Amino acid sequence: MAESNNPNGRPPISLNQLWNGWYNDVLNLYREGGSDVEVRAMIYDKTNGKIKCSYDLWQRWLNEEPEFSETIKMGKQFSEAWWNKMGRINLEADKFSYTGWYMNMKNRFGWTDRQQIEQHQTNIDLSNLSTEEIKDLLKDE
Repeated sequence: MAESNNPNGRPPISLNQLWNGWYNDVLNLYREGGSDVEVRAMIYDKTNGKIKCSYDLWQRWLNEEPEFSETIKMGKQFSEAWWNKMGRINLEADKFSYTGWYMNMKNRFGWTDRQQIEQHQTNIDLSNLSTEEIKDLLKDE
């Protein structure tokens, strides 16, 4: 009996169980702005439900399968480029939802609003100043 890494005795699901040319299909979906969830759904559909691409399987393939990992990394770049292009080419479109596009970019690609907080440190002894003098100093800030 062959040994397996899987405690229930079944061999782990491998990339060999995917269809021929899977990487092209994955990259093409990302080229259209696709997401990881859409790729996982495509894997399920293209394998007729034989591979239920759970988050655990996805993570294992990313960690253990260099071909899969590189395909997904490249695909994410294609997807972000597609979404960037949508924002760029629709810059002057009346019906384009910039709020929706921006929220999508924040959620998909980790965009954040930059907040800059400046602190001014002064070495002024306030103990000898009147309330009016302190107010005047604060106005200058």
